[in-house]
Amino acid sequence: QVQLVESGGGLVQAGGSLRLSCAASGRTFSRLSMGWFRQAPGKEREFVATTSWSGSRTLYADSVKGRFTISRDNAKDTVFLQMNSLKPEDTAVYYCAADRAFSLKEQANEYDFWGQGTQVTVSS
Repeated sequence: QVQLVESGGGLVQAGGSLRLSCAASGRTFSRLSMGWFRQAPGKEREFVATTSWSGSRTLYADSVKGRFTISRDNAKDTVFLQMNSLKPEDTAVYYCAADRAFSLKEQANEYDFWGQGTQVTVSS
Protein backbone atom coordinates (compact mmCIF):
# COMPACT_ATOMS: atom_id res chain seq x y z
CA GLN A 1 0.00 0.00 0.00
CA VAL A 2 1.13 3.53 -0.78
CA GLN A 3 -0.04 6.72 0.88
CA LEU A 4 0.18 9.95 -1.11
CA VAL A 5 -0.26 13.44 0.31
CA GLU A 6 -0.34 16.48 -1.97
CA SER A 7 0.40 20.04 -0.93
CA GLY A 8 1.15 23.41 -2.50
CA GLY A 9 -2.16 24.29 -4.08
CA GLY A 10 -3.75 27.69 -3.75
CA LEU A 11 -5.03 30.80 -5.48
CA VAL A 12 -2.81 32.51 -8.03
CA GLN A 13 -3.29 35.13 -10.74
CA ALA A 14 -3.00 34.23 -14.39
CA GLY A 15 0.63 34.19 -15.45
CA GLY A 16 1.78 33.17 -11.99
CA SER A 17 3.43 30.02 -10.72
CA LEU A 18 2.80 27.30 -8.18
CA ARG A 19 4.77 24.26 -7.11
CA LEU A 20 2.87 21.18 -6.04
CA SER A 21 4.44 18.47 -3.91
CA CYS A 22 3.38 14.90 -3.28
CA ALA A 23 4.93 12.97 -0.43
CA ALA A 24 4.77 9.18 -0.62
CA SER A 25 5.07 6.52 2.03
CA GLY A 26 4.51 2.82 2.41
CA ARG A 27 6.47 1.39 -0.52
CA THR A 28 9.85 1.84 -2.17
CA PHE A 29 9.34 5.16 -3.88
CA SER A 30 12.08 4.61 -6.42
CA ARG A 31 10.09 1.68 -7.82
CA LEU A 32 6.99 3.75 -8.53
CA SER A 33 6.13 5.70 -11.64
CA MET A 34 4.48 8.92 -10.53
CA GLY A 35 1.84 10.98 -12.26
CA TRP A 36 -0.17 14.14 -11.87
CA PHE A 37 -3.79 14.41 -12.96
CA ARG A 38 -6.38 17.14 -12.59
CA GLN A 39 -10.13 17.40 -12.50
CA ALA A 40 -12.13 20.55 -13.06
CA PRO A 41 -15.78 20.84 -11.96
CA GLY A 42 -18.06 18.95 -14.30
CA LYS A 43 -15.17 17.42 -16.22
CA GLU A 44 -13.42 14.08 -16.23
CA ARG A 45 -10.08 13.58 -14.58
CA GLU A 46 -7.33 14.30 -17.10
CA PHE A 47 -3.67 13.43 -17.40
CA VAL A 48 -1.15 16.19 -16.75
CA ALA A 49 2.31 14.62 -16.47
CA THR A 50 4.17 11.49 -15.46
CA THR A 51 7.73 10.52 -14.62
CA SER A 52 9.58 7.23 -14.52
CA TRP A 53 11.18 5.49 -11.56
CA SER A 54 14.43 7.41 -11.83
CA GLY A 55 12.95 10.59 -13.25
CA SER A 56 14.89 10.19 -16.48
CA ARG A 57 11.73 9.89 -18.57
CA THR A 58 8.77 12.25 -18.52
CA LEU A 59 5.57 12.70 -20.46
CA TYR A 60 3.25 15.70 -20.59
CA ALA A 61 -0.21 16.54 -21.79
CA ASP A 62 -0.12 18.90 -24.77
CA SER A 63 -2.06 21.49 -22.79
CA VAL A 64 0.75 21.91 -20.24
CA LYS A 65 3.84 21.16 -22.31
CA GLY A 66 6.40 23.94 -21.97
CA ARG A 67 4.69 25.38 -18.88
CA PHE A 68 4.70 22.54 -16.34
CA THR A 69 7.63 20.44 -15.18
CA ILE A 70 7.41 17.17 -13.27
CA SER A 71 10.36 16.08 -11.16
CA ARG A 72 11.10 13.77 -8.26
CA ASP A 73 13.47 13.43 -5.35
CA ASN A 74 13.83 9.74 -4.53
CA ALA A 75 15.84 10.54 -1.43
CA LYS A 76 12.83 12.40 -0.04
CA ASP A 77 10.10 10.18 -1.53
CA THR A 78 8.54 13.23 -3.14
CA VAL A 79 7.36 14.18 -6.60
CA PHE A 80 6.86 17.78 -7.70
CA LEU A 81 4.89 19.65 -10.32
CA GLN A 82 6.25 23.09 -11.13
CA MET A 83 3.53 25.08 -12.85
CA ASN A 84 4.45 28.30 -14.64
CA SER A 85 2.48 30.70 -16.84
CA LEU A 86 -0.73 29.51 -15.25
CA LYS A 87 -4.01 30.08 -17.04
CA PRO A 88 -7.58 30.18 -15.72
CA GLU A 89 -8.23 26.91 -17.55
CA ASP A 90 -5.63 25.26 -15.31
CA THR A 91 -8.05 25.63 -12.41
CA ALA A 92 -8.79 22.17 -11.01
CA VAL A 93 -8.16 19.77 -8.19
CA TYR A 94 -4.74 18.26 -8.82
CA TYR A 95 -4.11 14.65 -7.87
CA CYS A 96 -0.90 12.73 -7.40
CA ALA A 97 -0.90 9.08 -8.46
CA ALA A 98 1.51 6.15 -8.24
CA ASP A 99 1.91 3.15 -10.49
CA ARG A 100 4.01 0.05 -9.82
CA ALA A 101 4.68 -0.54 -13.52
CA PHE A 102 7.87 0.63 -15.18
CA SER A 103 6.20 2.11 -18.24
CA LEU A 104 4.75 5.61 -18.34
CA LYS A 105 0.97 5.78 -18.46
CA GLU A 106 -1.57 8.48 -19.23
CA GLN A 107 -4.77 6.69 -18.28
CA ALA A 108 -6.05 7.30 -14.76
CA ASN A 109 -7.45 3.78 -14.41
CA GLU A 110 -3.94 2.33 -14.83
CA TYR A 111 -2.63 3.93 -11.65
CA ASP A 112 -2.69 1.95 -8.43
CA PHE A 113 -2.67 4.62 -5.72
CA TRP A 114 -4.05 8.14 -5.39
CA GLY A 115 -3.74 11.14 -3.12
CA GLN A 116 -6.64 13.20 -1.84
CA GLY A 117 -5.99 16.14 -4.17
CA THR A 118 -5.10 19.79 -3.79
CA GLN A 119 -7.06 22.72 -5.20
CA VAL A 120 -5.44 25.07 -7.70
CA THR A 121 -7.38 28.18 -8.66
CA VAL A 122 -6.11 30.60 -11.29
CA SER A 123 -7.87 33.95 -11.47
CA SER A 124 -8.02 36.04 -14.63
